[in-house]
Amino acid sequence: MMSEELQELLKNDYKVYVEVNEDRTADGKIIPKSMIWEDGERYEIDEIKDICRAASLKAGGVGMRYTVRIGDSTTYMFLEVDRWFVERRKM
Repeated sequence: MMSEELQELLKNDYKVYVEVNEDRTADGKIIPKSMIWEDGERYEIDEIKDICRAASLKAGGVGMRYTVRIGDSTTYMFLEVDRWFVERRKM
């Protein structure tokens, strides 16, 4: 069992794992359609602007980085092997 101090050090306030509704094409492409934020709100992805392999400089981790437009905002979504995360905007 980890001490509270170690848990706090390992905590990453920038990385938010999200549930993603996605489509998969016959040639293996993964197309995210919407995501559910940690508060339960669903956000539709209006446009995928770019897909590339990249590291998250804020949250740590490497995977396929999707640059997406949700409403008027552009953000990054990352697919780490088998789960999605989004970088939290710190206040």
